[in-house]
Amino acid sequence: MKKSRLLYLSVLSGLLLVPAWYEFGSGLILLFAFIPLLFVEDYLYENRLEHRPHKAFLYAFISFFLWNLSTTWWIWNATIPGMFVAIIVNSLLMSLVFWLVHITRRNTSTGTGHFALIAYWLVFEHFYMYGEINWPWLNLGNGFANDIHIIQWYEYTGTFGGTFWVLLVNVLGFSLLKHFIQHRTLKHMAIQTSILIGVILIPVILSLIRFGTYKEKQDPREIVVLQPNIDPYGAKFGGMEMERQMEILLRLADSLGTPETDYFVAPETFINDNIWEESLYTNKSMQSIYDFVRVKYPKSHFIVGLTYYKLYPAGEEKSTTARPLSGSDAWYDMYNAAAQVDTSLVEQVYIKSKLVIGVETMPYPEYLGFLRKLTIRLGGTFRSNGMQDFRENLYSRDDSTGIAPVICYESIFGEFVTDYFKEDGGFIFVITNDGWWGDTPGHRQHHSYSRLRAIETRRSVARSANTGITSLIDQKGQVLQRTNYWEPDALRGELNVNDKLTFYTRHGDYIARIAYFFSLLIFLYTLNRIIMKGKK
Repeated sequence: MKKSRLLYLSVLSGLLLVPAWYEFGSGLILLFAFIPLLFVEDYLYENRLEHRPHKAFLYAFISFFLWNLSTTWWIWNATIPGMFVAIIVNSLLMSLVFWLVHITRRNTSTGTGHFALIAYWLVFEHFYMYGEINWPWLNLGNGFANDIHIIQWYEYTGTFGGTFWVLLVNVLGFSLLKHFIQHRTLKHMAIQTSILIGVILIPVILSLIRFGTYKEKQDPREIVVLQPNIDPYGAKFGGMEMERQMEILLRLADSLGTPETDYFVAPETFINDNIWEESLYTNKSMQSIYDFVRVKYPKSHFIVGLTYYKLYPAGEEKSTTARPLSGSDAWYDMYNAAAQVDTSLVEQVYIKSKLVIGVETMPYPEYLGFLRKLTIRLGGTFRSNGMQDFRENLYSRDDSTGIAPVICYESIFGEFVTDYFKEDGGFIFVITNDGWWGDTPGHRQHHSYSRLRAIETRRSVARSANTGITSLIDQKGQVLQRTNYWEPDALRGELNVNDKLTFYTRHGDYIARIAYFFSLLIFLYTLNRIIMKGKK
């Protein structure tokens, strides 16, 4: 096979992986997207005496770089260096996994190599999701976020079930297509053909049945979600006075609020008013919300995102994320948080715990600590926001209804979100600020991931974006109402509470954990074969 054909196949796989992350595409194409790249790997395997293993890495990098670039280029709008780092690092890690698969196959067998692709990739996605450096945006299971009718079984498997499905179908499809190309017939392949058809159709059919038969328990709450649409680059953080921003927000809330409204939901970091922990509920902006609720909507609860600070006086024990307070010996923590305001005056605050790498947190500070002195000397900070290591609901003052206050980036992490519901959470409220990315696929992709969380947990989702897509989503992942991009707007609707735990909520990412076990066995077996070959 000519190099040009190998290059063509690598490019083809990269392009086939792209459409699932766009609204016009479907995740079903992922079921066949790896097949061209598997033919490249197969050629290198069949001609392994002529081709070194590193070629599998190089051809894979072409595919994965095209995929990453074509689906996450929009990071450019927020940070150009961050875009390059995310795309290149993600492409390199994916290529490394594919190279390990090729090494395994070269030293064991075709069956072991293909099994390794499924196991190794699942481990990669899970490790990259929960490591200190994480970017799970392109996990394969996320590619079905716009195909909710065929993934209702995510309530049992989470998105890792989708990843497993994609990889298994690609391996089976490759084997069948290779046999057909070699023999120009599928004779003697009836069993394999039936298995492939069954693996594709059975999950789809079961999902369609579940979609048609799933009924929500009728326990509604009236919810108003707000999209104030204040430019994050210009007005939001300094260009517009906080008092004016509050006027915009409360006017939107008042335009749709009724005496029966249970919840108002405002976006991430909406209040950015130099709030310190000890003055959290005496802050002028927080008081404005309290007065709004007390006077006009005493039945309601107002969920709002805010930035606030905690002071550590000189000599007091401080957290590992504390920063020095300029001009003093004191230290402080900065939090991205969500607070609930109601007439009970009971303080309820949740602190964002899945932080954006390089913006809200610095990974591996024990190894990169030398940068702290450098950044302080240059007048900057070694940026790491404070966080909390447990999920905490915001509770209704009237009943036991719990709200999972999921802040922005946290909505990408399936098992992380399920932890809220170990304590009786009834809704997911996603508060975010997606205006950083402009009118690009970024905010649309982020919105679609909330649909996955709805299916996995069978919880209704109320989503408030400063700008982006604000929406109401039911327990099947259907978008009931949504706003347009870059328009100040609000939505009012009823969503049902659910207190039942799905299989996935109870057991989390068990598929990925099983993959760790098999990956270790495969790796040790491969290593043993390499050592034995060396001795021979």
